[in-house]
Amino acid sequence: MRAVICPAYGPPEIIRIEERPAPALGPGQVRVRVGAAAVNFPDVLVIAGEYQIKVPPPFVPGSEFAGAVTEIADDVTAVAVGDRVTGTGIVGAFAEEIAVAATGLARIPDGVDDHRAAAFGVAYRTAYHCLRSVARVRAGDRLVVLGAGGGVGLAAVQLGVRLGAEVTAVASSAEKLGAAAEYGAKHLIDHTSGDLRGALREVLPEGAHAVVDPVGGRLSEPALRSLGRGGRFVTVGFASGTIPQIPLNLVLVKGIHLLGFQFQDLDPDEFARNEHELRELFATGQVNPHISAVYPLADTAAALRRVADGKAVGKILIDLTTP
Repeated sequence: MRAVICPAYGPPEIIRIEERPAPALGPGQVRVRVGAAAVNFPDVLVIAGEYQIKVPPPFVPGSEFAGAVTEIADDVTAVAVGDRVTGTGIVGAFAEEIAVAATGLARIPDGVDDHRAAAFGVAYRTAYHCLRSVARVRAGDRLVVLGAGGGVGLAAVQLGVRLGAEVTAVASSAEKLGAAAEYGAKHLIDHTSGDLRGALREVLPEGAHAVVDPVGGRLSEPALRSLGRGGRFVTVGFASGTIPQIPLNLVLVKGIHLLGFQFQDLDPDEFARNEHELRELFATGQVNPHISAVYPLADTAAALRRVADGKAVGKILIDLTTP
């Protein structure tokens, strides 16, 4: 099979394409013929050796995929050969075949192709669980989304609107803000054009109820300052590459709730509820991922570079069915 190999930690350009034996199938696992894989910012970090979980090289990068089951271990009963599924992990997705635990797979709804399925999972699940169970966004809330042109950010815009929030999208280009506008954002702010705090104050004079921040860096403090009393600030990641320094006096004075998002911290009942709701939204076409580019496997380094440089709008995919 063809696979992307990361031979050592480094920039996206360090990867190469090789012919490799298909991975061995272990107990509880299934083999999936990958049709499409999503390129996520953590993939860049894993390749650079900067992710919170370090994978020793050489390895096949890629954390999110969609495809068809071609083989199952003898002890697997929940998945059958021919099932179309999506899955996530730390590595392994940038290859024509992947062996994964059957318990971590989800069936793709009828009528949904591999591209849409691969683009949906991580971004939309992260955004929806964050909005529903951590930020506790309700109808009528004023929601600020940083990084609103990225995968998680754009999903948070669309899902925030679905939950009835008034969404302010903050992004770095007209193209990204245009995508956020298509998904229903009421206010659009290009943070590269000047004073973010002033721009937020202008559109939200009463303050925001919640901020979702997958970016970090210099955007976090002005967004925090935009919150009203008792507002919720949820950090999802640090795509800027910089962990912000938050002045805690702001938290004290306004009674702000500083919150972090991790899947493993979610209440099991809420998790199940959220998953059911989100799957219904996706299966019925009420939410759809924005796919801005699809690359062949041979151009995976270029796709990773685009994500690393913050130039992706919505999701970037690798098509494993083309050379």
